[in-house]
Amino acid sequence: MQPKGRDKMSVKKMSSCTAMLVGKNASIDGSTMIARNEDYYDGVNPKTFQVYPAKDYTGEHFKSTYNGLEVDLDGQGCCFTATTNGDINNGRWDEQGINEYNVAMSASETEMTNPRVLGHDPLVEKGVDEDSMVYLVLPFIKSAREGVQRLGHLIETYGTGESNGIAFSDNNEVWYFETAGGHQWVAQRIPDDAYAICPNIMCIEEVNFEDPDNFMFASTIQQFVQDNNLNPYPGSFNFRKIFGTNDEADQYYNTPRSWYGQKLFTPSVEQEPTSLDIPFIQRAEKKLAVEDIEYFLSSHYNGTPYDPTGSYASGDEKDQKKFRSIALDRNQSSCILQIRNNVPAECAAIQWINFGFFAYSPYVPFFTNINATPASYDHAGNKVDDSAYWLQKQLEVIVEPRYHEFINEVNAFRDASQSYAVKRVDMITAIAKTKQGDAVTDFLTKRNDKTATHAMDATKDLLNSLIHQSLLNSKFQFERGDNY
Repeated sequence: MQPKGRDKMSVKKMSSCTAMLVGKNASIDGSTMIARNEDYYDGVNPKTFQVYPAKDYTGEHFKSTYNGLEVDLDGQGCCFTATTNGDINNGRWDEQGINEYNVAMSASETEMTNPRVLGHDPLVEKGVDEDSMVYLVLPFIKSAREGVQRLGHLIETYGTGESNGIAFSDNNEVWYFETAGGHQWVAQRIPDDAYAICPNIMCIEEVNFEDPDNFMFASTIQQFVQDNNLNPYPGSFNFRKIFGTNDEADQYYNTPRSWYGQKLFTPSVEQEPTSLDIPFIQRAEKKLAVEDIEYFLSSHYNGTPYDPTGSYASGDEKDQKKFRSIALDRNQSSCILQIRNNVPAECAAIQWINFGFFAYSPYVPFFTNINATPASYDHAGNKVDDSAYWLQKQLEVIVEPRYHEFINEVNAFRDASQSYAVKRVDMITAIAKTKQGDAVTDFLTKRNDKTATHAMDATKDLLNSLIHQSLLNSKFQFERGDNY
């Protein structure tokens, strides 16, 4: 995300995210999962959790307060959740959420188009950008495939001012959608038995234009590439190599994150962290759970020489600073959008939310069939307040200076929070199964409130402990006799 008035290209590269997608047969319980860390160009961008009611959009003239995009909307839109900015004066930035049809959308993963392509299809200043994508798409779709089709139509019609990766999922399919230049796009279905990691580079590789079940694309993309002599590998159509970048920044800022994720989940495959040929689609050597995605999205090359914390495995100072960490000071909001297949549709969708610095704070499970969000999550101002966002940011400030002193207690807190979350989801699901219609929605809304209260109280207890310990370890201590 970028603040208004800053150079888009430069800030986008600084404010980049990390995403992971998991097919239903690759997960431990048959869920589909799409997840993404939302980072920012600096340390503070207050985030909230919102639910927007269903409404008729007919006659609504949407105008982005971020870049001036104007779109006339039409038709009935459904209810959806989002992790929206606390201050929407500079655009909506709904980022990621799940609608009432249990379709999930995460927008977006920052990517870069190479200069040659941009020369032939420049970015569009008032195009469909990250700030407006969720609002223009998620209320109007009933499947992940429909999400790809609607966003593709918008990109071809209005263009885009950014290069982005967008994830869609429903209970059956997971799709990754990438834009390039002002109007080009390709989307690939993630195989049911596979996962994918997206680290701010164009990811999709070989495109099969004869396989509509697994690929969708802009109507003009083949002709565009041919007319402008953009394909350096005739006989193939590798989207990453045609449209993406291939530079030193990718090797040290981007690809190491894919390397680490695949090292965690497919350890038998040996790769170099700076390789520009790390595959987009990969198979895990075990079934993946929510906890696995949480670990990856909150990691910092744990157990490798590139861990910046100076842990047992960390290399020298040069190694520790070599690669851009996944967990870093610019973390703002991380969401895992889980659509379950082993429970009724009314309680199948869960949005796991982590505000703050993800290596210290917990992922909290919120059911999305709701009519309101918890009070501690529905606001966050530009100054420190009583919101969940700012509570977790305070935790980051307390832990960071005494990382090695506090990290065991922090990890115990996160483990306990996750155990509570698993138990909580099971208990709520069991009761929700006995209810119908509006009663389910009301029940899940109230239970989300209690889940949020527990997360806030547990974090406050941890903060209380850490603050007391910090005060007892001040450099400004003095007892009688200390000067002898």
